[in-house]
This record gives sequence, C-alpha cells and structure tokens, in this order.
Amino acid sequence: MAAAQESLPDLVRRVKPSVVSVLTYDLKGEPLISGSGFFVRPGEVVTNMHVIKGAHRVEIHTLDGKGRTFPVAGALAVDDEADLALLKVDLPAERSHPLPLTTSIPDEGEKVFLIGNPLRLEGSVSDGIVSAIREVPDLGRIIQTTAPVSHGNSGSPLFNMRGQVIGIVTVKVTNGQNINLALGVSRIASLSRGQLMSFDQIGTRNRSTTQPEVLAELWYRGGIDSLWLGNYDSALNYFETAANRNPRRPETWIQIGYCKVKQGRNDDAIRAYKRALQLRPTSAEAHNKLGDAYFFAGRFEEAIASYKEAARVQPDQPEAYYNLGLAYLEIGDRAAALAQSRLLEPIDPDLNKRLLAELQR
Repeated sequence: MAAAQESLPDLVRRVKPSVVSVLTYDLKGEPLISGSGFFVRPGEVVTNMHVIKGAHRVEIHTLDGKGRTFPVAGALAVDDEADLALLKVDLPAERSHPLPLTTSIPDEGEKVFLIGNPLRLEGSVSDGIVSAIREVPDLGRIIQTTAPVSHGNSGSPLFNMRGQVIGIVTVKVTNGQNINLALGVSRIASLSRGQLMSFDQIGTRNRSTTQPEVLAELWYRGGIDSLWLGNYDSALNYFETAANRNPRRPETWIQIGYCKVKQGRNDDAIRAYKRALQLRPTSAEAHNKLGDAYFFAGRFEEAIASYKEAARVQPDQPEAYYNLGLAYLEIGDRAAALAQSRLLEPIDPDLNKRLLAELQR
C-alpha cells in the first residue's frame, strides 16, 4: 500500500535509476540517433527497434548517480512488428535495476508518467493521464496519453502511479505532430531471447525474402502504423493490398477482419477471420476475433462457440473467458457467465474484476 501512496517526486527517485539513454553510432563512430530504454532483467534493456536500426555500435548511459556509459554487446531478441529490441549490456550486476512490469489495463483518466531522454535531455519526466486505449490484433494494447513525448522518448517506460511499467513509449508522427502512444507490456514479456546478434547482423536479416513478400510486409507495416493511430479505413487499405501481394499470411486476414468490425461490416469480418483460420486453424487470436464479429452481429451462440474454441486452443488466454462471460450474459445465462469468472480469476484477476462489474449491473 505504501507504494500506492508515493508522491510523483518519490516515485521518480525510485524508478529513475532503471531508465537509460540509448546511444547509437555508425561504422565511423559518428553519432546517429538516441533514444531511451529500461532494464527488464539484470544486464538486459528493452528499447524501440527503430532506435538501434542501422547502427554499427550501441551504448547505454545510466541515469543513476552521476551516470556511466556501458557498451551493448548486441540484441538478444528483436520484434520488428512491435518495434521492440532486447539488448544485452556489459555492466556489473549491481548497476542493473530491473523494473516491475504489469499487464493490468489502466483506466481512461488514470494518471501516468514517463521518464526519457527527449532531445538528449537525460532523465526528463513528463506526466499526464490515459486518454484512450485501443487494441491491435497480434500486437497488443495501445495506450494513448496526454504525457508529452518527443523522439528521444522512444523506448521510455510508461509508469502507473505505483511505479509499475504499463507500456513502452513509441513516438508516432501524424500531420507533423507527435502522438503520445505506448505499447502495453504484454508484448515485452513475450520477447523470446535467442542467440546474441550483432547490430550488423540485425541489419542484414531477411534479405533473401522474395520481392512479393517484401512488398506485402511493407504494406502490412503501414497498416500496423495506421492502427496505432486508430485510422481503421487507412489501415484496411494497407492490409488489403498486403493480402493481394501475399494472401497466405493469416495475420493479414485477422487485421482485415478487425478493421471491418470497426467499420461495422461484421459479415465481411467473419469471412476474413474464417480465411485466417483456413490458413492457421490453431490461431486463438483468430477464433477470439471471429467470436467478436459474431457477437457484434448479434449471433451470440456462434460467438460462444468461437470463444470456446479460442479457450481450448490457448487455455491461458484471459480474453476468451472474459468474452464468453459477456456472451453468456447477452443470452441471459448468468450461471454460465459466473463459471467463466471462476476460470478467469486465477489467470487475470484485474480482467475478472471487469467481468464481475458487468455481472453486477
């Protein structure tokens, strides 16, 4: 309880030693761009992929005390789609201060703050509130805040008022303005550490990919960027073009379905999700989203069947049980909804509180 009552200055003092500047250099040793990052494990820092892209050498500068600079050995994991990179840093264990992560969904209006390095102003603090939360299939939740950001904030941790990281800041620009966005930490937790890669190796990945796949990937990334900003019409155009270039990628059809749900075109969305399931029958995400399309179309029995299949394929997916609870409420089966609550509680207590709130209405 003490942590929940800390003032913002106290919170900043506690978590600031875990935040770092990320400095990048080219082959000649000339500085490239800088960004931010934070420790998630001893000797491991997470940042945005675009911060290190094209670098030959990377360093971090700590913000504890007078601060020190340490070399980065390479990347343990990269996630191009989520714009994430997990870096291995050569530094003494006592200089690592991993931050606690939480997948709890913040409420709109909840106070948040971030620490980063805008315009090389190391350790700058900005605060605000959560202004919106939206979901991007196969990526995670996007948190929009009123906390000001600039390019040096890319990779900064976004904190709740308990000093827990709820997201990683990614600077997006639209109409010449920075949009204050962060990706929820679930994607960070799913980063799979592999063999250490040098930064030169990162730059040469996937060069053997065929031209149609390269073009499809570019269009797909454009769609993801539009989803970050909540531009569903623009995103759909990107994803449909990507599907024309490479129709065998199930994630593309999931995104098409998601955009069409947002447009109210539920029947079209159902067809898109079914196409995704033809390509990947064991996709819990596709089953869950197909259930959403049925739900919004008022076809609750079919929604329940899809949500059940999502839970069967991935029993630890909390959204399936939450959605099942809501669907059972729609058909008046409170007992079945309560049963889903009992299944959800040990997996995601915070999401279960939301389901129980619906049950009590």
